[in-house]
Amino acid sequence: MYAIVTIAGQQFKVEEGQQIFVHRLDANEGDKIDFDQVLLTDNDGSINVGMPTLSGAKVSATVMDQVKGDKVIVFKKKRRKGYRVKNGHRQQFTKIQIDAISA
Repeated sequence: MYAIVTIAGQQFKVEEGQQIFVHRLDANEGDKIDFDQVLLTDNDGSINVGMPTLSGAKVSATVMDQVKGDKVIVFKKKRRKGYRVKNGHRQQFTKIQIDAISA
């Protein structure tokens, strides 16, 4: 069984037991979170599609960790002008594990 769910403004295809990285959530490690914006569920070939979401469906997850992504280098340059700017940034993510999908 899998579901397509909206988490922090992004859509993810999730299955039970799967671990995914989502944009930073305001939760502590070990917290249980429920997501109710379920767009689609598939249970062994029987597909339910929401208009836009399924009422009564939810995805339960556990927060595993708060982590940072890889460093992204932003380098700007204008040729022949002596203009160079180098910036870096690391996106913050929350690692969650999908516990249950209820439709």
